[in-house]
Amino acid sequence: MSTETVAPDPAGVSLAATLLRTGSVVAVPTETVYGLAADATNPAAVARIYAAKGRPSFNPLIAHVSGAEMAAEHVEISPLARGLIDAFWPGPLTLVLPRKPESPIAAIVTAGLPTLAVRCPDHPVPQALIAALGRPLAAPSANASGQISATRAEHVLKTLGGRIPLIIDGGSCKGGIESTIVAVDGESLRLLRPGGIPREALEAFAPVSLGSSGIEAPGMMESHYAPTKPLRLEAESERDDEFLIGFGPVTGDISLSPAGDPVEAAARLFDCLHAADVSGAGAIAVAPVPHEGLGAAINDRLRRAAAPR
Repeated sequence: MSTETVAPDPAGVSLAATLLRTGSVVAVPTETVYGLAADATNPAAVARIYAAKGRPSFNPLIAHVSGAEMAAEHVEISPLARGLIDAFWPGPLTLVLPRKPESPIAAIVTAGLPTLAVRCPDHPVPQALIAALGRPLAAPSANASGQISATRAEHVLKTLGGRIPLIIDGGSCKGGIESTIVAVDGESLRLLRPGGIPREALEAFAPVSLGSSGIEAPGMMESHYAPTKPLRLEAESERDDEFLIGFGPVTGDISLSPAGDPVEAAARLFDCLHAADVSGAGAIAVAPVPHEGLGAAINDRLRRAAAPR
């Protein structure tokens, strides 16, 4: 299979919509990272996402919707969930909510769970595609499973070239890190994956606890977002044959943010990991990044990238 790259113009969006209607998959830009999209109501199409990514079948996917009205067709929206939707949608917040029995979302999207992860993207390309289909898009990150998430079209091509028919090239993603995922449990929240919305912002709405009893959302596998080379964390300097990714005063071969800005670091995280992975060094080291705010999401990605595999 050859992979075509097109512009995010009406012709490119129209071609992508045609492919999606016929059960194919398409890589699309979002405000977080590039997603590998398929019609969320078509189980064969969703299976092609798993096949292209090599994704474990027990790891559920996010259904991307146009807004609260479309979400309400598929999940139960509590008053707390409605407050979060009003505050953070469209944007990088995914809510795990009880799936409605009548929802036509394919069971493969939820990996057999009674809940569904839903998000409203803040980007014109996925919104145009959702409108064209009139249905949600299942769209995990557009990379081979377990490898570094893609924030540019060329990153998608690197791991999925030849596996998918089309990439819409929308340039560099402005956020650079995936959405925050929270499960809404009554009047409280459980943070399942740190991301673009900091925990502190969620705590203004309800108490937030951490963790889960199992895999109930994307990005919860221990080894994830991984480069091909060994990765060492909290590095103040490089060792022999290491490529050092710096932050703040630790300059390194490349820097997440010379100014120590966590927003810049989040946007550059996967670009830096890609650069390190294709360097001539045999291993990668990353400077310490503070754990507050977006730093929690950055460190979560780095911990998973460094996990044994």
